[in-house]
Amino acid sequence: MARKVLAQKNIHPAIQSVISDNHNDIVAEVQAAIAKNQIVVVGMGQNPAPKRARKQLDALGLEYAYLEYGSYFKLWYRRNALKMWTGWPSFPMIFVKGVLIGGSSDMRTLIENDEFKKLLD
Repeated sequence: MARKVLAQKNIHPAIQSVISDNHNDIVAEVQAAIAKNQIVVVGMGQNPAPKRARKQLDALGLEYAYLEYGSYFKLWYRRNALKMWTGWPSFPMIFVKGVLIGGSSDMRTLIENDEFKKLLD
């Protein structure tokens, strides 16, 4: 799978640092959580999907790190850096052993198909 990203040669040198540094702190924070935890859920307030994902993990008795960034009304521009980094268009973003598995419904499908346990082994 190759995701289309504008080639660096097609970005003027004067703005390359703007692009590379755009809310890099939030991406670094998520990367650090992924490095330290088997399961990481990245969500936002007021969104029911991250809550569903956390309830599913709680029901399975699994530990996870949860990072929450804003709500529908604030910090959307910071969350956008995560969407650009991952290519995933919505929240939550769920990582298992460093692999993005998608959102709440994607995780539920993996759990129902007994694939989720395999990811943890």
